[in-house]
Amino acid sequence: MIKESSGKNKFLMYVPGVALCLAVILIGIYFADLIGLLLNAMNVLPAGSSSPISGIFVAILLGILIRNTIGLSEVFMDGIKFSLKYLLRAGIILLGLRLSLVEALKLGAWGLPLIILCIACGLTVTLYFTKKMNQSKRLGTLIASGTGICGVTAIMATAPVVKAKDNEISYAVANITMFGLVSMLFYPYLAHFFFADHPIKAGLFLGTAIHDTAQVTGAALIYNQMYGIEKVIDVATVTKLTRNLFIIAVIPLISYLFLKNGEQDNGEEIKEVPKWYKLIPLFVIGFLLLALIRTVGDMTSSRGGEAFGVLNVATWESFYTTFSAFGSTYLLGAAMAGVGLSTNLKMFKGLGLKPFMIGLVAAFSVSIMSLILISLFGDFVTI
Repeated sequence: MIKESSGKNKFLMYVPGVALCLAVILIGIYFADLIGLLLNAMNVLPAGSSSPISGIFVAILLGILIRNTIGLSEVFMDGIKFSLKYLLRAGIILLGLRLSLVEALKLGAWGLPLIILCIACGLTVTLYFTKKMNQSKRLGTLIASGTGICGVTAIMATAPVVKAKDNEISYAVANITMFGLVSMLFYPYLAHFFFADHPIKAGLFLGTAIHDTAQVTGAALIYNQMYGIEKVIDVATVTKLTRNLFIIAVIPLISYLFLKNGEQDNGEEIKEVPKWYKLIPLFVIGFLLLALIRTVGDMTSSRGGEAFGVLNVATWESFYTTFSAFGSTYLLGAAMAGVGLSTNLKMFKGLGLKPFMIGLVAAFSVSIMSLILISLFGDFVTI
């Protein structure tokens, strides 16, 4: 009876903080959509396109505002920590349903190497300049993963692996969001300047050079509106989703590189790097399993008309769309709201402009690498 009561009390400890995180993400989504409507009304974006501002980003800002103005009672802290740890991992696992390995195969033998090289460029350049500028390896690693793979999602997946601090997560997210938005607005014109008669090349560039999935979609829609080439939307989307899949491999790789340095930012020496299989977080394995389920479901539904021989196409699409959206919007959103709510602006003291410069160099280097590789090898990619 005592154990049951103790378990119930422990559950109730989490309720206020989790509820607050969910409330903050819901408000963030509302304001992000409102910003999208305003941009549509001002003809900055094509009519009917979604907001380029993530509700998650707005939730982080709102959380920071709440924490640093009215403050938070201790009653919320346990639930916020729960959101940061467990809701985050659950959200990343459900993201696996968004990604089908079949989509990656559409790019063929030439498209995948281009994506891999762009990811490698983002990681390498960012980590190099992080070391040269004597900045936190954790912060540099977050910016590297966000730039190289899939923006905010990659940052949140990497954060627990490198034990990143709240201010480092917030700074990395702000960095990625800012440069991603600038890219979304200007890269469609840059893509047309270099690849006016090659929609596949233009789509590849948008899909590899812009950070976040929503921003890639927005850029492709702008391109289509300006130049009337719908194929760019398909190519950019497939390229970005394929790039997102590499989170499976890059998180363990980043873990290894981070630990192999031998000394953490806090000066603690690491005597031995763990075996490679110990560097693969369980949530990455869960992510991969759901991606495989999505792949098998797509393959069986396309061949026999029913996913796994049970679900018709409409039901299958509704299933993976609903659960992946729940994970990416509400679970990850609540975790990111928790990041904002646990961030004290005093922690940013001393970070300065150097992390901003690292993000700028990373974004620029990935874009240049993408332009060069697509110019040289883009003709070999078919989709």
